[in-house]
Amino acid sequence: MDSGEATEAHRGHKTTKSGRGAKEKKKDLKAKKDGTRNEKHNHRAFSVAKIGKTQKSLQRNLDRTHKKEYTPAKDRRAEIDDGPPPVMVCVMGPPGVGKSTLIRSLVKMYTNHNLTSVTGPITVVTSKKRRVTFFECPNDTAGMLDCAKVADLVLLCVDAKFGFEMETFEFLNVLQVHGFPKVFGVFTHLDQFRTSKNLQKTKKLLKHRFWTEIYDGAKMFYFSGCINGKYLKNEIKQLTLFISRVKFRPLVWRNTHPYVVVDRHEDITHPSKVADDPTCDRSVTFYGYVRGSHLKRGTKMHLIGAGDYSMTELGAMADPCPLPSKDKKNSLSKKDSLLFAPLSNVGAVTFDKDAVYIDIGNVNYTKKENLALTAKDTDEESSVSESEDDDGPASLLKNLQDVKTGVDERMKKSSLRIFKSSKAINADVNPSGSESDESEEEEETTRMSSTAIEELAKPFRNRVLGKQNSDNESESDDSGSESSDEESESDDEYESDGSDVGKNYDEDMDTVDQDKNDGTGDIEPSSALWKTNLAQRAAHAYMGRELSHINLQELIYGIATSVIVSDEEQEQGENDEEGNDSDSDDEFFKIRKPNSEKLSMSGGGAGSQSDAQLLGEEDSSRTIAGERSDFDVAVWLEEGDDSLIESIRDQFVTGNWDKKDGGGDDNDEEFDDFEDLETGEKFGPKGEIDSGDDDSDDEMDTEGMTDEQIRELNAKKKANKKENFDEEFDEEKKMKGISADPNDENAESEYVDSMKRAKEARLRRNKEEFGEEGEAARIRHEGFRQGLYVRIRIDGVPCEFIESFNPNLPLVLGGLTPQETNTGFVRCRFKKHRWHKRILKCNDPLILSVGWRRFQSIPVFSTEDENGRHRYLKYTPEHMHCHATFFGHQVPPNTGVLAIQRISANLPGFRICATGVSLELNESFDIVKKLKLVGTPTKIYKNTAFISGMFNSDLEVSRFEGAAIKTVSGIRGQIKKALREGQPGSLRATFEDKIVMSDIIFCRTWMPVEIKKYYNPVTSLLVKNGADGWRGMKPKAQLQIETDTPIEVNPDSIYKPIERPLRKFNKLYVSKKLEGALPFASKPKDEKKRKNKSYISKRAVVMDSNEKKKYTFLQAVNTIRNEKVAKKKESNAKRLVIKKKENAKKQEIYDAVKKINMKRKYRTEGKIDAARDKKRVHGKK
Repeated sequence: MDSGEATEAHRGHKTTKSGRGAKEKKKDLKAKKDGTRNEKHNHRAFSVAKIGKTQKSLQRNLDRTHKKEYTPAKDRRAEIDDGPPPVMVCVMGPPGVGKSTLIRSLVKMYTNHNLTSVTGPITVVTSKKRRVTFFECPNDTAGMLDCAKVADLVLLCVDAKFGFEMETFEFLNVLQVHGFPKVFGVFTHLDQFRTSKNLQKTKKLLKHRFWTEIYDGAKMFYFSGCINGKYLKNEIKQLTLFISRVKFRPLVWRNTHPYVVVDRHEDITHPSKVADDPTCDRSVTFYGYVRGSHLKRGTKMHLIGAGDYSMTELGAMADPCPLPSKDKKNSLSKKDSLLFAPLSNVGAVTFDKDAVYIDIGNVNYTKKENLALTAKDTDEESSVSESEDDDGPASLLKNLQDVKTGVDERMKKSSLRIFKSSKAINADVNPSGSESDESEEEEETTRMSSTAIEELAKPFRNRVLGKQNSDNESESDDSGSESSDEESESDDEYESDGSDVGKNYDEDMDTVDQDKNDGTGDIEPSSALWKTNLAQRAAHAYMGRELSHINLQELIYGIATSVIVSDEEQEQGENDEEGNDSDSDDEFFKIRKPNSEKLSMSGGGAGSQSDAQLLGEEDSSRTIAGERSDFDVAVWLEEGDDSLIESIRDQFVTGNWDKKDGGGDDNDEEFDDFEDLETGEKFGPKGEIDSGDDDSDDEMDTEGMTDEQIRELNAKKKANKKENFDEEFDEEKKMKGISADPNDENAESEYVDSMKRAKEARLRRNKEEFGEEGEAARIRHEGFRQGLYVRIRIDGVPCEFIESFNPNLPLVLGGLTPQETNTGFVRCRFKKHRWHKRILKCNDPLILSVGWRRFQSIPVFSTEDENGRHRYLKYTPEHMHCHATFFGHQVPPNTGVLAIQRISANLPGFRICATGVSLELNESFDIVKKLKLVGTPTKIYKNTAFISGMFNSDLEVSRFEGAAIKTVSGIRGQIKKALREGQPGSLRATFEDKIVMSDIIFCRTWMPVEIKKYYNPVTSLLVKNGADGWRGMKPKAQLQIETDTPIEVNPDSIYKPIERPLRKFNKLYVSKKLEGALPFASKPKDEKKRKNKSYISKRAVVMDSNEKKKYTFLQAVNTIRNEKVAKKKESNAKRLVIKKKENAKKQEIYDAVKKINMKRKYRTEGKIDAARDKKRVHGKK
């Protein structure tokens, strides 16, 4: 054996070459080859050993496969090609469990930045394609509701030493109602356990309780301790690893509604307006990433905790925290580029309520005149200063260092001088002497625009600069015209902002003052400055008016290079006309085109400019006067097969559409030969009648064949056609990325790849449709897709929103559909929470959280009977669902509903009182409750009776004619007619049996219940103390407790003891004749009382001597037995007395020990409850 061989080849079995087995094998192979082999299968050889076990196994496999099936939901995150929005991670837990420490540790791990304060949303870049926004959920009911509606991932912090607290279970129930996101458990304070055994036991208990609330296998992380105020690096790294790998299932509400989690907001109300009226409505801008569906202009937005508003402005902004793949700038440091926390004082920029502060630190620049430098240093400094830009950030900070007064004080002391010889006008003096209360319309007539001021100041600037800078002036004028165009465009976009006017004007005046100080020009005080360059300005004005009129002929056919025809051109034209007399009439009108040399000299030829410049996508008919460039038509006038006009000639009606000549479209349909099956006629591709020579060959081939041969030939043709079709179909499948073989193992992966390619093709078509520069068009059609950072301006926001802003509470702007802006009645399936202490009473106000909104309403409870009737319920069932109908804004069906009684945070017990889901919407719902009408009979005649006291008038009786009635004894009847005589409302009724006068008749009716239209939005962001400061309607029971009002007692509602007198019925009389006819079992057998004694009682009993002895002996035995029994009872009584005394002593000792133990237990529980209430009320961090 060679050393290179790894294993030894196994020896094969020897085949039998002779004998019975070889003969049978040869016979079997021959039969198999001839096709005459008789296949025999033993069905028992392939059966299962245990049918029941196999059936259970197959059923189990099918059930497991069925459990994995789910309805695929469309995830809008996967459709974003330029980066999804940051993942919203909410860190939730009761006070003191380490939420802020966890966020600081995560930010340190991701960005290497130490956060001093954790406030508001904190966005970090975690990888090349993912960003994460952390937010600390406040210990507030309103904040918990808002965070649950926008969180993609929840980090549930639990103090392992203390255990689960009420806030944790409340937040989990809120998540279940508003769409359950991914939840990770984070258990802290594990370093406080002394023994590892106790630690492992606690971990096991917490794990099972956590899995019970969420699902078995939910991920949990254990943090053992802190070092330098942060958790251990390895434990944080493990958490970041799972955060980067988690996948989110799209939630229905967020996938169908756009929303923005506000990073920051600014109050842009004009300061003068706020100074005049501090309580005026404000204009506020909100900044944040778009999430959910596309946000379109005109969408109604709901600011949770403030109300519904319309967007005044909506625009995209630069991403403050871009992805590394999208951010090409390398000038920012790692800390600044990977972290965005506007409310946490990160970096040198601080965002306050309505202002932005830039902290430049304690940096002071020393001026040149204060430095004592040598000549060499002076030369180097001058060379460096010449290279520096005076308009850079350093010069700005140097100028800010010299500022001693405020901007408002400098504006009051500023002056303006239009003419050199005129008097300067001060800002605080009114030159016209008019009163200060002049109307705004007169002020607008005297106000000048920026362009007018610039035109007025230009000749003075030219005069001041002098002749020596004339060359520089021409260049600066050209650049100034471009800048003025840009300024005019910006003015068109922001017409309401007048700050550009003052800015441009100050710049012009600064240049004039600077030139005066430099002494670059001489000014003649006696010269008339308005006469300078008068002719030149008139010419410019004339040219401007001429350019404002657009000549459509020039726009379409171009500008003629020359209108004067020379003699040579005229002679050449006459010779051409003589030589072309024999041409056709189509060339009667001949366009004279200039020579290529003239075109190249004039700059209008095709060689002078590229076709892209001459034939751009810009519409020349929409150009602005003074900005339109000459459009040359020379390219369109060239002749030849390769010319531009010949390439598009066939696209018009006059072109050649025949495909044979090369003029048809590639997409034209081609028709082959076809046959009319009804007439048998055959036609060619052009519709001509075909002679059918092709089929004659087939007919010649089939001549002389038998029927079997013809059938075989047709079968072969059919098989060939099928093979060709299968090959073409398989090729199409391969082109689409789908495997042709259904048993291929890679079919699923190929299908996934084909879906990916289809998605990429769809995205590519979108890009091609909108173009690379078509972002504005895409936003206009699609809206602002998720992932874009937008700026939303909302007018009419109450001033309380700015004054009572709390950065620890989340700000969410949720988009509303047109249906959700309408109000109406909503019916939902409702169930009282099993952990809430009290049942809910009908017509008590509840705070409902439905969709984006939080509002207070009065629900009405009902249950649905078998016949579809909704019956009124006074209280909610204990462990059953019921229906609740309330008034509010409409929401789609299957939307979660959560109810709480009070939104304040310092309430003991479980605050969530009920949960549900919306079922249907309508303008009104029918809910009825029972009403029993009671009457008594006045006259009875057989089965008919007159009843009174049930109705008050004959009209009411006529309304209930034919209604069913019933007596207490169960006899049914029907109302017939009203009576003319007797008490008003009396009626006649018939019964199925005769009733008695003591019967009470009931008529069961249903009366409608009115649903109160009460809707009070919870505006917790418009009060200073947040949810604790908001006041809504209080239930009646709470008012009675607060005001010490006794409960009203209705005497009719008090249950009284039922006193029924014993009724004596007459004895049943049976006649002698009837008694004789009855059988013996039915005959009455009651014996009559006898006046005299019977014979048995009268007779005397006489005993003989033996009977007397026996009787005497029995009496003696009974006497002895009775004596023994009496003695035994007496001894037992004494023994019981002694035993009771002993038991009493033992019980005293036991009660004393039990009292001590219970006192110790109650003291411990009281301390725990007091600590828990203290943490809840005071919010210990």
